Amino acid sequence: MGIASDLKILYHLVVTRGRGASHAERLDNFYSGQAGAYDDFRKRLLKGREEMMKCVPEREDAVWVDMGGGTGANLEFVADRIPKQKKVYIVDLASSLLGVAEKRIESRGWTNVQAVNADATKFTPEEGSADIVTFSYSLTMIPDWFAAMDNALRILRPGGILGIVDFYVGRKWPSEGHRQHGWFTRNYWPVHFSTDNVYLSHDHIPYLNHHFETVEFQEHFAKIPYIPIFRAPYYIYIGRKPE
Repeated sequence: MGIASDLKILYHLVVTRGRGASHAERLDNFYSGQAGAYDDFRKRLLKGREEMMKCVPEREDAVWVDMGGGTGANLEFVADRIPKQKKVYIVDLASSLLGVAEKRIESRGWTNVQAVNADATKFTPEEGSADIVTFSYSLTMIPDWFAAMDNALRILRPGGILGIVDFYVGRKWPSEGHRQHGWFTRNYWPVHFSTDNVYLSHDHIPYLNHHFETVEFQEHFAKIPYIPIFRAPYYIYIGRKPE
């Protein structure tokens, strides 16, 4: 993958704004033309995914749900764990990305992994509950992100693990021990990402702190391809549902 592939991705980022009557239609309209080159570009854009997946405590015979899992690339970071799980679900509304995920599953020989076209705000695993739920740069693309979080809390077993990595902005007056972002960061990045229907929030972390027991929390800044000066804020969160 090189500059030609990047130009294709950038074209869709700039020109294709995700048209459609439903969220699923908008996602497919946005991703259908870039699904094949999706993983390479996102590898440079979306930092902290490997760290988040590897921070999830190891559990064997678990039901793991990767919400907004797209192409299934997140599973590559913990490929050695996948055969040890009871079931792994890649949940997404973009059928074009799930098509890539299905090819990945087949090539890997993962018989316990299933790509599911479903809404993260409503999905329930066949087993009725999950031991692990992860969101990798998907929460900011879910219009009703709080409904997705409520659903994750609902399907997680007591003591279950939640893992998230995503862009965000801090509150003007954050809780003690949390990073305070300046005016430019709090105002520029939400506008920048909203053109691609990615909505940064200052409420993710307070929600997580209120509903989960924090196991790991990190705040970072990342370079954005072809934007040489500015850095976008992102966080990694690992939490446990109270018993």
